[in-house]
Amino acid sequence: MISFFISISLYGAFCSPLERTGSAFFIFGDSSVDPGNNNYINTIPENRADYEPYGQNGFFPKPTGRFSDGRVIVDFIAEYAKLPIIPPFLQPSVDYAKGVNFASGGAGILSETNHGLVIDLQTQLKSFEEVQKTLAEKLGDEEAQRVISGAVYFFGIGSNDYMGGYLGNPKMQQRYNPEQYVGMVIGNLTNAVQLLYQKGGRKFGFLSLPPLGCLPALRALNPKPKKPNDEEAGGCFEEALALALAHNNALDAMLKTLHYMLKDFKYCNSNLYDWLHHIINNPTNYGFKDGLNACCGTGPYGGIFTCGGRKNIKDYQLCDNPQDHVWWDSLHPTERIHQLFANTLWSGPSSSVAPYNLQDLFLDRQITIGDIVDHNPQSQY
Repeated sequence: MISFFISISLYGAFCSPLERTGSAFFIFGDSSVDPGNNNYINTIPENRADYEPYGQNGFFPKPTGRFSDGRVIVDFIAEYAKLPIIPPFLQPSVDYAKGVNFASGGAGILSETNHGLVIDLQTQLKSFEEVQKTLAEKLGDEEAQRVISGAVYFFGIGSNDYMGGYLGNPKMQQRYNPEQYVGMVIGNLTNAVQLLYQKGGRKFGFLSLPPLGCLPALRALNPKPKKPNDEEAGGCFEEALALALAHNNALDAMLKTLHYMLKDFKYCNSNLYDWLHHIINNPTNYGFKDGLNACCGTGPYGGIFTCGGRKNIKDYQLCDNPQDHVWWDSLHPTERIHQLFANTLWSGPSSSVAPYNLQDLFLDRQITIGDIVDHNPQSQY
């Protein structure tokens, strides 16, 4: 079985290519990759992050709408690809030639997830069609198609479908068992990928699901909390962990199938679940002091989602140094975790990100068929 390699530099020596890639970058997703689209829609405070202390580390002059103390994973990926920071689709006067970010905090793969409060994946895909038309009008059909076919398409979405869309929705649990529900989510994601392929997309990256049950918010809700001498359980919400694993397994199987079905289809997938779970359980090995508690929040583990004081509960506490923490708020990691995993996605070896890493996709590098056959997303340490 392939060993899983954590590609981490503790001293900031993150990989960066020596050449400009030329590929545009189109991003679809939820709060894990939202650069501020929700600033422009009518939604609830829980789905916005355009207020302090979000963005407090000073990289941006003010809070941008990113659910982080600073940047998120796609900001680092754009940097490594020698691209400008990819702007939100709803930001006025955006130039689409280098790519655009359609992500929306709270969004799901299923349109029912947080319906009416977010920009769901289907709507994000419709926005991409608008971008495609605009590029054709501005650049001409041939050049626009070159941009579309050479671009990298990145998905960071799915967590909300399982947390609020299923675990927080008794009616959905009555209608579907977990296996059926995962199948429905993956089916909708498959349709999205195939739609982009039909429009010319050939290179795809995926942010697989983290160990959802170990998020501070779900630890705080855990109906079976950690026993005093039970070190292994760690207080994580087991049902949420099982759903994340099932989703990731189904995602990997789906991508392998599409690779064989679709000519020139290339993808980058990774094991965020094991990667983050290992850091949560061994934070000091990677320069963190706390893998359990949110830097910004209140209640057990900082798991009550109050960061910024704009929600129903106004009280929140803020840690002194977010870089010491894996978790920024009750649901989202710190910028440092975003940076570490972006580095792994960009240049990690085939034991941790496969069959391509993102650098391969942006630079149009080739691999052998054996690299795809050998990839195992559930590899162990």
